[in-house]
Amino acid sequence: MPRQTVNNVESGLRPPTEEQCAEMDKLYNSGGFFKRLLMFARLAHDRDWFRQYTQYEARALMLRIYEGQLVPGLLQTPDYARACLVAGRVADVDLLLERRMKRQVLLERANAPAVQVLLDQAVLHRMVGGPAVMKDQLARILELSERPNIIIRVVPWSEGAHPGMDGAFKVIRIKEGEVAFVEAPGGGRLIHEPAEVLEFTVRFDRIGAKALSEDSSRSLLVRVMERLDDPSDLA
Repeated sequence: MPRQTVNNVESGLRPPTEEQCAEMDKLYNSGGFFKRLLMFARLAHDRDWFRQYTQYEARALMLRIYEGQLVPGLLQTPDYARACLVAGRVADVDLLLERRMKRQVLLERANAPAVQVLLDQAVLHRMVGGPAVMKDQLARILELSERPNIIIRVVPWSEGAHPGMDGAFKVIRIKEGEVAFVEAPGGGRLIHEPAEVLEFTVRFDRIGAKALSEDSSRSLLVRVMERLDDPSDLA
């Protein structure tokens, strides 16, 4: 095993693969102990995984994001983000809001990553923070969608069931390869195994096959924003 790989595993930056665990089991004659540890690690939900995810996010060359309930954190306005944090009953709203907004520096840097976002139409209609907050949030999404490095597309309700209904996820490409992050209540799961990351990349493409074009997605955003100007049309 290369020295750098060993360093990455020992530092917790990258877990060992199944093949590497099998090699260690063979070396130490441990009867599959290391492979079992890897299995339990993959099944667990570790709050610290999100901190590791943000470290990868900051180094991203490309981000693929699917969300079916809320606007992704990287795209949120401060008011929308605050409403989400308050609803989540977090202990320190101001601290977490500051951290969330700081992550958005990623989109403003000179070498900003390529970003592809797929949103279920439900995200546009969920009235987070009230009509004024929601209209500003949709305007922010619309503005970001015009940037050359950002693609935002909406999966319309007319498509019915689609592969994204299982939950939100992200795939990040960094210099060393790709990792994925799966959302979960109270935590999440960071995925390094290439075969499993590929499954999420394929899932993203399958969801994308159901999504509207960029222009049609912008048109839908505008229509929803116009409805927000008429309170009687929000029932």
